[in-house]
Amino acid sequence: MPSAEQTSWVILAGGQASRMGGNDKGLVELTGKAMIEHVIGTLSPQTSSITINANRNQERYAQYSSVFGDNIQDYPGPLGGIHAAIHHLDDEWIGFVPCDCPQLPHDLVERMANACSEDTDIAVAHDGEHIQPVVTLLHRRILPKLEAFLANGDRKIILLYRQCNMITVDFSDQPNAFVNLNTPEELQQFGQTL
Repeated sequence: MPSAEQTSWVILAGGQASRMGGNDKGLVELTGKAMIEHVIGTLSPQTSSITINANRNQERYAQYSSVFGDNIQDYPGPLGGIHAAIHHLDDEWIGFVPCDCPQLPHDLVERMANACSEDTDIAVAHDGEHIQPVVTLLHRRILPKLEAFLANGDRKIILLYRQCNMITVDFSDQPNAFVNLNTPEELQQFGQTL
């Protein structure tokens, strides 16, 4: 299994954010800070390796960390960012979190890494009720399956996971850690509860 130090983490900020009125979700302000700053604030004590997958506003994202875009056009969603990351990074184990989850677990990296064994392809966070498919740690050996999946026109992330040796990682003790903010209304309501 990987140690936490052997993992590299990517913040996925490459989507179109259609439900956020087209605004770039990672750069939308929440309590005076860009949403991605909240994510980085949680991740940076856990890992020294953070990069950002973004297809817009790359110069603005570059003030936080190194940035790379999708290799595949037409916004294939989170799988596009995962595909690009495997090509961009050399690490065997790569973790992913979305840019719109401002209160991720403070022990995310360690728990995800500890859950993996040598034959794990993908570890996915589980909040006690649902899996959180974009909060994941995977081994780069899934690349051939991922490329075949995308070439077939598939985009539904969980269908790919079912083709791999997937495990879930229990975060039922922190069910609110995976609140993601997709609309201006959700952003406003969440900001008022902080």
